Amino acid sequence: MNMEFTKPANQYNPLVLAYIGDSLYDIYVRTRLIKLNEDMSAHKLHVEAIKYVKAHGQSVAMAEIEDKLTEEELSAYKRGRNTKSFTVPKNAEVGEYRRATGFEALLGWLYVRNETDRLDKIMEMAYKTIERGE
Repeated sequence: MNMEFTKPANQYNPLVLAYIGDSLYDIYVRTRLIKLNEDMSAHKLHVEAIKYVKAHGQSVAMAEIEDKLTEEELSAYKRGRNTKSFTVPKNAEVGEYRRATGFEALLGWLYVRNETDRLDKIMEMAYKTIERGE
């Protein structure tokens, strides 16, 4: 499922790309958790998903996969990371929040570019990093 976008990915505001990426990663995590825990209650699934989608987890994952990115991907990540946001969640440090925003912007950038195989690979790397607790 990929929408057609009217502009190249680099022309979208990085926070718009992060908005897209946040949704994509949330769906990815929740779907994966359901597949692995079909009989778990919705509440327990939600509690488990939080560690994957919160800023701290995404920041840790990004530190692990950053050196595996292409130059273009790294540029998309940095655009998101360096964009000033007007809010910071109360449960995250500013640095973590920025790295997480960069991670989400990268996912959105890949989605807009219709690079679904690479998008899936990066989401899987992030998920596995968080799962290991690195």
